[in-house]
Amino acid sequence: MNYELREMLPHDDTRVLEILKQGIDSGTATLETELPSAEAWNTTYYNDCRWVLENETSEVVGWCALQMISKKEFFKGVAEVSIYLDNNYIGKGLGTILLKKLIVDSENHGFWTLQSNLFSENEMAIKFHQKNGFKIIGKREKIAQLHGEWKDLIFMERRSENVF
Repeated sequence: MNYELREMLPHDDTRVLEILKQGIDSGTATLETELPSAEAWNTTYYNDCRWVLENETSEVVGWCALQMISKKEFFKGVAEVSIYLDNNYIGKGLGTILLKKLIVDSENHGFWTLQSNLFSENEMAIKFHQKNGFKIIGKREKIAQLHGEWKDLIFMERRSENVF
């Protein structure tokens, strides 16, 4: 199957949120429990560095974007990575396509650090990030609850060799 990577457009909002909902429902992708509105989603993520992956029928099957970690000027080059795939497309190497594009695009926009917070039990996501240049910085134990259960997060980051 062939896939096309393209910039996310406003009309992609519905599908992007559908895929995010699958991640929320999985209980392994995010601490979020409710789907945000399109407006709330758009204010959370940078307008740059937003990409979608389409299958042969032009259906969006995955997306990636960068989320601001702070409004403070000195953190303007640091962002949190979000990558989500439709459940039917997980494990096909498509996340790597999205992340590699996001890394290049983030550097072109002046980001020097990308970070991710992953559930400690989500070994597949941790290995995926390591394979793509992320290092484990630490473990945040019992940082938040999801459905009444305390969760540990693995804090990972990737430092650019091109942006200083």
